[in-house]
Amino acid sequence: MGILKNEYKSFLDDIEKNIKNKEDLEYVKERFASFLDVVLDQMDYIMDYKKEEMDKLEVTQNKLSSQIGQMQQVIDNIEKDIYAEDGFDFEIVCPYCDYEFIIDVDENKTEIACPECQNIIELDWSGDVEGEEGKGCQGNCHGCQGCDEDDDM
Repeated sequence: MGILKNEYKSFLDDIEKNIKNKEDLEYVKERFASFLDVVLDQMDYIMDYKKEEMDKLEVTQNKLSSQIGQMQQVIDNIEKDIYAEDGFDFEIVCPYCDYEFIIDVDENKTEIACPECQNIIELDWSGDVEGEEGKGCQGNCHGCQGCDEDDDM
């Protein structure tokens, strides 16, 4: 507003120098002051309107930020469900002592010791039911009724 005040003062000084008739000078000053009041009122109105709009935008932005935070939590939970850090669990029944235990799927691991009897159990992640030497399923799995190799599922 400092620039506006300086320009206003400069304008008044200029018209006082160039308008010699006192009545004309007073008329121009009053008319210009009246015009300037309207301009300043409009500027105040615009500034108030813009402030209200900015306040509304800020409230909306806060709501959206909150909703995005909630959505991110849901996405994080979905991601945890899909890509669990612990990997997939795989249930093993020891063929030596029938002890049941769970391990994480690790296709690089080819054998594991039974936590109960300490015997080494070979792991075959290929899903090949033929097994060693083409013997096929022996039906020795705990809770197994024998594999039906002809079953197409």
